Amino acid sequence: MSEPADPVLPIRRAFPPVLGDAPRLLILGSMPSEASLARRQYYGHARNAFWPIMERLLGLPAGTDYAGRTRALRNHGIALWDVIAACARPGSLDADIRPETVQVNDFAALLAAHPSIQCIAFNGGTAEREFRRRVLPTLAAEQAGIERLRLPSTSPAHAGMRFEAKLHAWRVILDKIAGSA
Repeated sequence: MSEPADPVLPIRRAFPPVLGDAPRLLILGSMPSEASLARRQYYGHARNAFWPIMERLLGLPAGTDYAGRTRALRNHGIALWDVIAACARPGSLDADIRPETVQVNDFAALLAAHPSIQCIAFNGGTAEREFRRRVLPTLAAEQAGIERLRLPSTSPAHAGMRFEAKLHAWRVILDKIAGSA
């Protein structure tokens, strides 16, 4: 008996970046989850820790709406994007991304347009791995030399780390945005 054919999966497309005038820190995820895509919001899954962490670090009121959250990021010199611009993936797990379908965002253009970016922080290992593998070799030496940090994933799939531990690890971004707010 032959195995059933792999169903053709639709290509999912990520969001444009959240950018202010002079961002100092670029936070990169891998690819939005199905919940995020449905809500058309970065980190739209109700159990993703990203926004609760940002609320605590940036002093936002709990429950701030999406427009207020993204405005706060911009005001604090934080840009937000994903490494992957488009891919096929059944469900939301990074492990299920079909590698042969991955298209990455144009980081050379983004970094050229925003030379104020001094640090790139990865929200989890997949974002860092895909950036190193698919983006880093395409960048000019100056762009490739930008400081990079790997932070623990805020995804609910990364349940092995408690919220307080994630929050503690993410505090490092405060040094990267000092003087931005």
